[in-house]
Formats: sequence, structure tokens, C-alpha cells
Amino acid sequence: MDLRVRIGNKHLQTPVGVASGTFGYGEEYEPFLDLDSLGAIYTKAISLLPRQGNPTPRIVETPSGMLNAIGLANVGADAFITEKIPYLARLSSCAVIPNISGKTEQEYLDLVEKLDPYDTLWGYEINLSCPNVKKGALAFGTDPAQVESITRKLRDLTEKPLIIKLSPNVTDIACIAQAAEAGGADAVSLINTLVGMVIDTRAKKPFLANKTGGLSGPAVRPIGVAMTYKTARSVDIPVIGMGGITCADDAIQYLLAGASAIQVGTWNFIEPATAGEIATGIQAYMKEHALSTIADFHNCID
Repeated sequence: MDLRVRIGNKHLQTPVGVASGTFGYGEEYEPFLDLDSLGAIYTKAISLLPRQGNPTPRIVETPSGMLNAIGLANVGADAFITEKIPYLARLSSCAVIPNISGKTEQEYLDLVEKLDPYDTLWGYEINLSCPNVKKGALAFGTDPAQVESITRKLRDLTEKPLIIKLSPNVTDIACIAQAAEAGGADAVSLINTLVGMVIDTRAKKPFLANKTGGLSGPAVRPIGVAMTYKTARSVDIPVIGMGGITCADDAIQYLLAGASAIQVGTWNFIEPATAGEIATGIQAYMKEHALSTIADFHNCID
């Protein structure tokens, strides 16, 4: 039984990763599970300069999920290099994949160029899909031409795996994935959060200071699975599925839909050890159903 997943010129040891924005920079979760048992840690978003994020309140619970409008608050590239990479360098088998965010195309390029010399970093997840910032991210991620252009320029800067994170807040996510593939991406990851709003009826105003936020959690899983299914049949590069994964069965739905790997997100806040348990559950399913590799999942559904 082989759980490895090839992305670009490298392999993940298992298909199970933890999603950016839900796992800090990894160190915060060390008390709860063996980080080296994970396939990948997709770090909290990193921007060229530190970001304070959006004003509060910026999180609100919803039925079967939550809305967040954090606004990509982070320590910035320099602090990531001096304060976070030394800890992450201690990991021996888990892939460390920073989530890259910029306000302009040039910021994305400058950030990858700045980080690329550090061997600790396995590859990059390029965030072209965050709905909670005023500039960048979603503005790039909804235009196929811009997605292809920025991916092609990033491809010229690094030989490490390049994963483009896609937004569900588009008319045709497969079209955006095809643009990323045309630009040289090694994989696409999806879905990021869906735009939503909660209104405080007593105060007669949106609960979040940003008014809208990104919906995540179990409520979005059927959408994530459907978009994974569609995208996996539209591109030849691996698809990394996410959205509402809480257990092995949820993850297996994504693998059967065509994902080569998955990310656990919001559920990390509730059950911090979930990702490790999911990897064990996938192995048990593979044994029960006589599946030898992750690719074997893809032959089960037309």
C-alpha cells in the first residue's frame, strides 16, 4: 500500500495535509499530534510585509460552519524566515508549504524569490482566492488570463512545486484551473471559502466588521466535493481537495471525486488531532477495498 502523492518533482508522504489559516505555522499544534506524520503543513498566509488583518469582530459561528474575515493577518516574510523557519526545519518528513499572498503581482513574485533559497520549504501554495482582503488574491483568482500570467512568472522563479489555490466564488472553477495548468502549475488546491454574511438583527448590521467573510466547515463539503470532481476531470495536474473535512470518510469522498490529496481546515479548531486520524482511516479503507495507491481511488467513479 502506497500513500505517497507526486506533485511536480516531489512526493508527499501521505495525501493528508492541514490547511492554511487553521494550523498556525505548525508549532502551535505540536502538543496534539506528531507533525511528521502529516503529508504537509500549509502555513498561515505569508505576505511580503506584516499584516494586522481586518478589524474585529472577524469570526462568527454559523450552522455547520463559521465565517471568518481575518484578512490574512501574519508576521510577514522577514519574521517568517527568522522566527518560523528554524522550527519548521526540525521536521524530517512532513512537507512545509508556505501559503503566499500578495496585494500586487509583483509582491507574489518578490515573496517567492525571497523564500526560494530556503531548503526547508518544500514548495508553495499561491493564494489567488482569499475573499477577505481589499486588494490581491481574489481579484487575481477570478480572471483566467491573470491566473495564467502570474503562474507563468512564478514558474520561472522556482523549480519547487507550485500549487495554485482556487476560489469557489467564480462561474467556472475548471476554467481557472486550466489557466493555472497552462501557466505551469504543478497542482491546484480547492476550495477556499465561500463569501457569506451574518446579520445581527438586534443591532441591524452585519456581525463582522468586514461585513462579509469566508464560509468554511461541514456546510461547504458538498460544494467542495462537486468542484473537485469537475476540476479533476478538466486538468491533468493533481487536485488537492478541501472544504468541510472532519473525518476519514469526508476525505475519502474527495479522493473518490478525483483529488490526489486533501487538506483539513476548520475542523483543526475543534479536534486538533483530526489530520493524523484521517490518514489512519484512509489506510484502513484502502486495505478493505483492495486499493494499492491513491490513484486507485480515481478509477471508482465515472
